[in-house]
Amino acid sequence: MKILVVNGPNLNMLGIREPALYGRQDYAALCAYIVGEAKKLGVDVELFQSNHEGALVDRIQRAYFDGVDGIVINPAAYTHTSVAVLDALKAAAIPAVEVHLTDIYEREEFRRLSYPSLYCERTIAGHGFAGYAEAMAYLARRVK
Repeated sequence: MKILVVNGPNLNMLGIREPALYGRQDYAALCAYIVGEAKKLGVDVELFQSNHEGALVDRIQRAYFDGVDGIVINPAAYTHTSVAVLDALKAAAIPAVEVHLTDIYEREEFRRLSYPSLYCERTIAGHGFAGYAEAMAYLARRVK
């Protein structure tokens, strides 16, 4: 089984950006955590991060042709603005789970709207790094 983990803008700044909210662990620590959890689940994982909406759309679309079985996506700020990311998920038609490090439903009003949630089977918000493990475990059970 192959899972693609897609991370959106500013996640590369973990540990620097608002550490009181996102913690002090950096993006490399998040990637190491995801790879370790994927290994425990016995799944192949590919990590992708971009600050550019079009790059995220391109990678989600390419997943269709790459034999990806499931997508874990943290669209970050594009959660609240990108119909393009939503449409890419719909076009690829691969089971997907949306993940957020913080609880977007407990934050500012504008963060409570999630376009990807209109396609994703689940949204896991506010569980920190563990949300990625939960999402991969769900997809591993769902797809097998």
